[in-house]
Amino acid sequence: MTSAGSGSVTQCATCGVERAEPLPQVCAICADERQYVPADGQRWTSPEESDARGASIEFIERETDVLNLVHRDCPGIGQKPALIRTDHGNVMIEAPNHISEEAVAAVRGWGGISAIIASHPHMYGVQSLWSAAFDGAPVYVSAPDEQWLGLRPRNTVVWGGGHRGEEIEIVPGVRASQPGGHFPGSAVVHWTARDGRGVLFTGDTIGTVADPRWVSFMRSFPNWMPLSGAVVRRIAEHVSRYEFDRIYTNFGGCVPRDAGAAVQRSAERYARWVDGEYDHLT
Repeated sequence: MTSAGSGSVTQCATCGVERAEPLPQVCAICADERQYVPADGQRWTSPEESDARGASIEFIERETDVLNLVHRDCPGIGQKPALIRTDHGNVMIEAPNHISEEAVAAVRGWGGISAIIASHPHMYGVQSLWSAAFDGAPVYVSAPDEQWLGLRPRNTVVWGGGHRGEEIEIVPGVRASQPGGHFPGSAVVHWTARDGRGVLFTGDTIGTVADPRWVSFMRSFPNWMPLSGAVVRRIAEHVSRYEFDRIYTNFGGCVPRDAGAAVQRSAERYARWVDGEYDHLT
């Protein structure tokens, strides 16, 4: 049974995010400038339909206690959610766009899920089904982005409604905060890894590039729309509160070392370009 005993949902075939009935004419997340509606129009699907097409999730170890859940022939934009294993419970960062009994069994064998947090609305996936499959694990949703929920999980925890600097401890050693940028409520998750050097899961707030010594920033990836220099500097200042050696993004990107310094120098380079300091070179 695809939905692991938790019922079923309808989801957008393009972004993979779950929706409640009645369905809108077009997916609001895809109609926004940070995503896109395909030229041939809106289409809806479900985990059952994906199963029939042979969809699956592959588990890839990134480092000790970090797994990526890799979509194979699934709907959506192909994010690679992370699962962190801690002594206080496992945290899923981003939600897959698919669920199956096989995937649930694999996660259960790795210690289950104690909490789910998406960095921003593009990553909501079928989070309600994953929550239900693990005894109603709480689903953390940023208050500024709550409006984008197409289907509200039963154990939704809305957080960060006061000011941007707020943090929430999901389990001991795993904290989230909202630097914004890509979405007003875009979140990063900091994990105090067993090696003590710290890891930052950045979603689409901070993106990796070809050279692992640098990172970049974007409002809309499909439409190549930048952020302002002021916002990028704000993001860099926000994450400087954390000590982290490594970055993992929501699409499998990694800065394997010295990631904190990479963010700071990259933000300054980016801001100078978008602020026009180097216009004479163009």
